[in-house]
Amino acid sequence: MKQNKFDVVVIGGGPGGYPAAIRAAQNGKTVALVEAKDLGGVCLNRGCIPSKTLIAGAETLQRVKEAEEFGIATGPISFDFSKMAERKDRIVAGIRKGLEGLIAANQITIMRGFGKFISPREIKVIGKDNAVLLTDKTIIATGSEPRNIPAFAFDYERIHDSTSLLELKKLPKSIVIIGGGVIGCEFASLYAAFGIEVIILELMPRLIPMEDKSVSNALTKAFQKKGVKIHVNVQVTGIDRTADGVTVRLAQGQSFSAEIALVSIGRVLNTNGIGLDKAGVIVRDNGSIPVNDQMETNVPGIYAVGDIASKWWLAHVATHQGLVAASNAVGKPARMHYNSVPSVIYTHPEIAMVGLTLDDAITQGFQAVVGAFPFQALGKSQAAYQTEGFAQIVLDKRTGQILGAQVVGHEASTLVAEMALAIANELTIECIVNTIHAHPTIAEAWLEAALVGAGEPLHLPPKGEKNIFQDRQDRKNEESYLSE
Repeated sequence: MKQNKFDVVVIGGGPGGYPAAIRAAQNGKTVALVEAKDLGGVCLNRGCIPSKTLIAGAETLQRVKEAEEFGIATGPISFDFSKMAERKDRIVAGIRKGLEGLIAANQITIMRGFGKFISPREIKVIGKDNAVLLTDKTIIATGSEPRNIPAFAFDYERIHDSTSLLELKKLPKSIVIIGGGVIGCEFASLYAAFGIEVIILELMPRLIPMEDKSVSNALTKAFQKKGVKIHVNVQVTGIDRTADGVTVRLAQGQSFSAEIALVSIGRVLNTNGIGLDKAGVIVRDNGSIPVNDQMETNVPGIYAVGDIASKWWLAHVATHQGLVAASNAVGKPARMHYNSVPSVIYTHPEIAMVGLTLDDAITQGFQAVVGAFPFQALGKSQAAYQTEGFAQIVLDKRTGQILGAQVVGHEASTLVAEMALAIANELTIECIVNTIHAHPTIAEAWLEAALVGAGEPLHLPPKGEKNIFQDRQDRKNEESYLSE
């Protein structure tokens, strides 16, 4: 087994690992990227990209069905899911090929195999490539996989995880989804768009329970309108295979039958078996690795990024963490900040959020209020026949600082970027109000929501609320008078 010396070794070629490798290489370091599976990790190969490709197909189908609203006659509408699946695979393969070229262009050495620490400065690679890598700096980016629950273990035929569900070439007639979180809701939305009977079973009192209540309520109403059957406050105790599919049993005594089931109730972190004990790296009971704001573990020179080192299990967070870790590894100080992390749920309607919810802001002691504006009141939304949803801004009434934002509706994933920039730079509501927003656009919803939050609604009737701009000016004047 050959030995190789590198300045930086990155274990894991997903959205946290490969950007870290590129950043280190761009700074003149010799870099090895260790990957046992496909480059791009779960996001590219078994998550973000394949699922969003199918969702794009579902959205196109929906728009075709709405064509008559625009005066366009289409005739009978049909679709071929197998061709959609082929397109999904083709797009993933194309992006992966491009990624491989990008890594090669940065002169990064790819080691195909499973990487495992044998000491704090040595990583053993076993697989297609076999070697012992010597390094001064290591970045761990091994990610996570769907959690397999013994009570209803995956068989990948009738009982699926998110990975195996994406591999189907034929749609089922019905599906029971266990877990009403992000993954469960995205697949529910996708399958409902194709006319599949969908049942969601959620342990908590509402869908996407970690998000703002108004967002959860909006999604629930949208799902119910599409015929999705939602059962909350229920506990699944088991899944039985039947001649026609599966039967899901609840602790409450009920049962639900469908052709297949999706279990989407958590993920397991890929930190077991990679020799962290040999490296001296501390690992929590849940498999996560504690890091500081430079993404460094308790062992100097060893960094961890992505799902294994973050409460934010998001590809873009992993990427940013990878860049921070790599910068520190090459001697350029950088730190992580989590106050403005945007997240998106690719349901129909789309959902996006950043910063604090109203409840969170109040809990943290802010004098928080919300300004909300419905898409129904936007000219562009009316013209595009995309009136479902709303945009809302959470702000501190005392200072005007923008604390958070949530948006439900068309292009929410794009719209959230403006609020992420505002929160990251600690902007106030005045900054939004004084920024000219193009008309007619859906982005005008932020201007309108800001005006509502400030107590100066423009395209909504006034509610008699006090203008916060004047309120703050009155306080300044009073403070100035008292100081004289």
